Amino acid sequence: MNNIDFTFSDTIAGYVTTFDSDKGIFGLKTSDGREYQIKLTVTTYAELTRNLGEPYQDCTGQIPSMLVPGRYMYAYGTYYPEQSIYKFEAKRIIFNGRTEKEYRFEKQNWWINQIRELGEFYLRAQFEDKPIDYRNYRTTLAITGEKKGDHRQETDTISRLVYGFATAYMMTGEERFLEAAEKGTEYLRDHMRFYDPDENLIYWYHGIDVSGNRETKVFASEFGDDYMGIPAYEQIYALAGPTQTYRVTGDPRILDDAQKTIDLFDKYFLDKEKGGYFSHLDPITLDPRSSSLPERNRGKKNWNSVGDHAPAYLINLYLATGEPKYADFLEYTFDTIAKYFPDYENSPFVQEKFFEDWSKDQTWGWQQNRAVVGHNLKISWNLMRMQSLKPKDTYVNLAERIAEVMPAAGSDLQRGGWYDVVERTLGEGEEHYRFVWHDRKAWWQQEQAILAYLILTGCLQKEEYHRLARESAAFYNAFFLDHDDGAVYFNVLANGIPYLMGTERLKGSHSMSGYHSFELCYLAAVYTNLLITKQPMDFYFNPIPGGFKDNILRVSPDILPPGSIRIASCTINGEHYSDFDAAGLTVKLPESKERLKVKVHIVPA
Repeated sequence: MNNIDFTFSDTIAGYVTTFDSDKGIFGLKTSDGREYQIKLTVTTYAELTRNLGEPYQDCTGQIPSMLVPGRYMYAYGTYYPEQSIYKFEAKRIIFNGRTEKEYRFEKQNWWINQIRELGEFYLRAQFEDKPIDYRNYRTTLAITGEKKGDHRQETDTISRLVYGFATAYMMTGEERFLEAAEKGTEYLRDHMRFYDPDENLIYWYHGIDVSGNRETKVFASEFGDDYMGIPAYEQIYALAGPTQTYRVTGDPRILDDAQKTIDLFDKYFLDKEKGGYFSHLDPITLDPRSSSLPERNRGKKNWNSVGDHAPAYLINLYLATGEPKYADFLEYTFDTIAKYFPDYENSPFVQEKFFEDWSKDQTWGWQQNRAVVGHNLKISWNLMRMQSLKPKDTYVNLAERIAEVMPAAGSDLQRGGWYDVVERTLGEGEEHYRFVWHDRKAWWQQEQAILAYLILTGCLQKEEYHRLARESAAFYNAFFLDHDDGAVYFNVLANGIPYLMGTERLKGSHSMSGYHSFELCYLAAVYTNLLITKQPMDFYFNPIPGGFKDNILRVSPDILPPGSIRIASCTINGEHYSDFDAAGLTVKLPESKERLKVKVHIVPA
């Protein structure tokens, strides 16, 4: 019963062990040590992993010379059940570099070129090579970038796209990206922001419906998980794009918006008795315990309301200002996570949903007692950022605990890549954590894995973390880049083939905009270049006159280990400029009535 006595096709990811050129058979060992014998056929073809914007790079003729021991690669082919074993014949091979030691995505400009292509894709898709006007923005984009659906403009998706454009400018200095970031920030302020003068607080609408010259505000969320509530994460992500733009420009209005939104969190979302932040407010009373809220979101806390402050806006706000109060907020956030989220006596996955007294909520909606793999990795990644700001054993210990247990519990050790949502515990007789809906892999969860293992490598210098970082980045760059239409796929099947059904075929949706893919390019470049391969990077800023406090521009690209990087040189408007603190990573801006284009050259210390 249930015998697999039929052919099927799949992917194997692993390291070459042997190659018999006479028989056309090579050995491949998976990440967890299982060995396969793979046969080449007369129709087997091979290619190099290529970046967005690069042409197809065939290396079929070089297969024999490239199958050398130690090379990490992918083989897609067919299993044949013959003679009581499975014979595997490869049809497609993907190599990650020209030599067994080369990983193309570790080159200094790989992620910089990728973010440029992403920025160009979203400029074309949203503004169609016309002047940048966010009234033409649409939340839903087809796989080709074509606009689809109604005229709903969601605040968070605009903000996430603004984040992407601001970040693309920081990495490339291309003016169109800055223009798109600033116009998007202005659009958010003019159309999606509500200032309450009595409370001196700022709220952000869920979105607006645009019809001709009319727009209708939508205050409470209309997304299914959050229906008729004000979710904390929507207020959080409304700040993502403007805050990143503030890092570039120093516009004090953005800083004021961010602070007044934080005041909203502290007045209404913060649980002043038991700690943490509530996940939802009633849109009328602003009461997290209101009986008018759906029961599943009444008096609840979750990863998004507690932890998402840090990566979405708070770390960037601290980097831009250096203000101790934002460092304290970060410390409070990570102390809360370290105290309440680990649940290792019951599961290798953190607990993500809570009642207000921090008891486990394992009946909520679709989550139940289930784990989002990417959230675990996201915690590890951000704990290591915090470790460089305020070191604590609790931070690094939890970050490493997650990093050590996640490969076996949440990754695909056969094909590469990271899964989506799985059951947190094993059932009777089970040896594998069950997939909740499918074994597909989402682009954003690959990002969390790549960044977690890159920063762990850069900070702790452990080879095992470097191996996992490379394997994670290899899967993403081999299978998620859309070389036909641009940008990245939402989901791929377990074997790496793009999944193009329903909302998962879209390049823009409630769930996908210009955030995770751009953030990945930015921080993968920072961690790889500045911490691991020790290569320099340039960063660009365009401060407005008198924008930054005391005319101090802070240019640290992320929270990195103290003393790990320094400013090597600086130019302003193309001219050499020397008034900077190399170790402190600040530039003292000159008095000016005009905007300044600042370029800093940062090197490993």
